[in-house]
Amino acid sequence: MDYQAYTLPNGIRILYKHAPFAITHCCFIVNAGSRDENAGQEGLAHFIEHLLFKETERRSTSQILNRLELVGADLNAYTTKEYTCIHASLLGQHLERAMDLFEDILFHSTFPEDEQEKEKGVILDEIASYLDQPEEAIQDDFEELLFANHPMGKNILGTEESVGKMNGDDIRAFISANYSPSEMIFAVNGTYDFKKIIKLSEKYFGHVAVNPSIKNRTTPPANQSGVHIVKKPISQTHCIIGNQAYSSSHKHKNGLLLLNNLLGGMGMSSRLNLEIREKYGIAYTIESNYTALTDTGIFSIYYGTDAEKAEKASRLVHKELKKLRDQKLGTLQLHQAKEKFIGQIALAEENRMSLIISMAKSLLDFNHIDTLEDVFNKINAVTADQLLEISNEIFDIDRLITLKFEPK
Repeated sequence: MDYQAYTLPNGIRILYKHAPFAITHCCFIVNAGSRDENAGQEGLAHFIEHLLFKETERRSTSQILNRLELVGADLNAYTTKEYTCIHASLLGQHLERAMDLFEDILFHSTFPEDEQEKEKGVILDEIASYLDQPEEAIQDDFEELLFANHPMGKNILGTEESVGKMNGDDIRAFISANYSPSEMIFAVNGTYDFKKIIKLSEKYFGHVAVNPSIKNRTTPPANQSGVHIVKKPISQTHCIIGNQAYSSSHKHKNGLLLLNNLLGGMGMSSRLNLEIREKYGIAYTIESNYTALTDTGIFSIYYGTDAEKAEKASRLVHKELKKLRDQKLGTLQLHQAKEKFIGQIALAEENRMSLIISMAKSLLDFNHIDTLEDVFNKINAVTADQLLEISNEIFDIDRLITLKFEPK
């Protein structure tokens, strides 16, 4: 088997993938993110993630931070629209130390008011930092247009106003509503006997009380097309063109992943990079991205260029999209696209932390994890006709949103 899994009586799932290395990667994922926040509480999930590293019932902030760093381990966390993830990389003999810390910060944090106020300042600085980077800020603003008037479109960091109003009652209410053991996974990539992993998991996570709360997520409505221009005190034009896309369970997900990689994915040989950077030297950065979420997805193309070149860059992007809508890939083109994508996926497995997090998310969403062979088979099964159908749906000119940040 490619992995082993076990469910504790309280619903927390344990995932283990064997890897014969001295370094262990582990993560604890909670199915709770920014889309689960109430109106006016934008940024709350991310605020909680920050505060988990502050005081607990038995540890001070410095004790939390030193618990793994004293043995040379790396500890970090992040929040997305749908998940909160804590992860650590460490020498294999220190796994129990990490599990002890995960249990403490996830289930015994006290969220003291003085730490809340300090962390609000840190997050406001983080928000300001993103606003100073137009290539980052434009992505958030684009998603707000893409998912207008829906929690999915709200900034994960929140706003100065929403962060400033947060308090302990908000934190505890969010955790009570969203931190359900049945929506949690602890995952390990390392060299152990799985029975030992189960035994340690029962010791540290088996006591967590069952929480019967049910998520109240709504699927966002279809986006409206349009061109939006924002003037900013910047030196370049930044642009995103995109559309809502397929969910992680959609039949065309693998086809769009392949298409995205062909169009503007990793490497220098993507169509957009060859046409816009290599042929015309218009943009330093030109890329496309596809993120599949549980009930929708995000497809976008981003470029940054000098203001006088922006219009030409936009025409060239639409030229490439039109090619994919009008012309079916030839047999050799399709084969080469698949070979490239499959090779990149295989290389990505070398990043063992990313791999175990991806596996945990798959188990969380589908209660199943595809093997690498399964993934390759699904990509190889994609046809040129399917790619043409996908292109005409996702790259439909009448559905695309364009957002530009232009110099004042």
